Amino acid sequence: MMRSLFSAVSGLKTNQTAMDVIGNNVANVNTIGFKSSRVVFQDVYSQTLSTATAPTETTGGINPQQVGLGVTISAIGLNMTEGSMQPSSNPLDFAITGEGFFVIRGSDGAYYYTRNGAFTLDAEGYLVTANGDYVMGVSGNAEDVANGNPLYDAAGNPIFDRIKIVGSIPTGETDATGNPIYETYSDYAVDSNGVVTAINSSGEVVTIGRLVLATFNNTGGLQKEGNSYYSETSNSGEAEIHFVNVGCGSIKSGYLEMSNVDLATELTNMIITQRGYQVNARVITTSDSMLEELINLKR
Repeated sequence: MMRSLFSAVSGLKTNQTAMDVIGNNVANVNTIGFKSSRVVFQDVYSQTLSTATAPTETTGGINPQQVGLGVTISAIGLNMTEGSMQPSSNPLDFAITGEGFFVIRGSDGAYYYTRNGAFTLDAEGYLVTANGDYVMGVSGNAEDVANGNPLYDAAGNPIFDRIKIVGSIPTGETDATGNPIYETYSDYAVDSNGVVTAINSSGEVVTIGRLVLATFNNTGGLQKEGNSYYSETSNSGEAEIHFVNVGCGSIKSGYLEMSNVDLATELTNMIITQRGYQVNARVITTSDSMLEELINLKR
C-alpha cells in the first residue's frame, strides 16, 4: 500500500488530538485559575531509500534520500502564564500574584495544588474550597507565623495544617493543666502576605494564622487532577512550601485569577488545525484514486 495513506492517517489522528485540546481550552475560557495547553507535533521515522555518500576527488557528495512516514505528538504542554485579575465582592476570594499555588488537602488525605482561590468557610470556621477540601496554612499567634518559622519538623513532616479563621481558635498558650487555651475571634482580614488577623473578645486586633503557597521547579510537569487541582509528578519536582510572599508570590484578597486562555490564539489555531485535518483527508482520497488507477491497469 502507499506510504502516503498511512502518513495521512497519522495526520488525521494528531490534528484530531490538537482539536480536542483547543476545544478544552475554549470550554474553560471562564474557568478560574485555568491554564491552557498546546499540542506540539514532530515527525516520526523516515524510510531511507539511499544513504549519503562523501565527496571524492572526481565526484561530489550525494545527500541521503528519505521518505517521511507521518507525524506524531511530542508534547501537550501547559501554559502556566498568569491570568488577568478580576475583582470580586467576596473577601474570601484570593488571587496569586507571581509564583505559587494554594495547598489543598483533599478528602483522600493527599495534597493538591491550585490557582483557583474562590474559597469559603465551613460550619466550624475552617477555610475550604468550593468542593469542601481544606486550604492549608498555619494557625496560631504572631510568633507562630513569623517568617523564620519552619513549615516542616526535623523528620520532614508538614507543620502546616487546615486553617481556622473564625470561631474558637487556639491561642498557642496552655492552661495550668496543659490544655490549649481558646479565644473567640471575629471580623477577620487577610493581607497580601497571607497573614490572617481578627478581633478577639477584648476588641484587640491579633494575628491568628497565615496561608502557605507551594512552588515547583517545573510547573509544566504538574498533572491535572480535575476540580482545578494539580498534583506533583516525578518531573515537576517536589512541592516547596512557603509562607505567602516569602520565596513565592503574594495574594490579593477580593480578586480572582481568570483563565489565561487567549481566544484569538485558540480560534486561529482552530482554523489551522481544521485545514490540516482537511488536507490530510484529501491526501487519503487522492491516494485512493491513484490506487484505483493502478487496479484498473488490469481489466
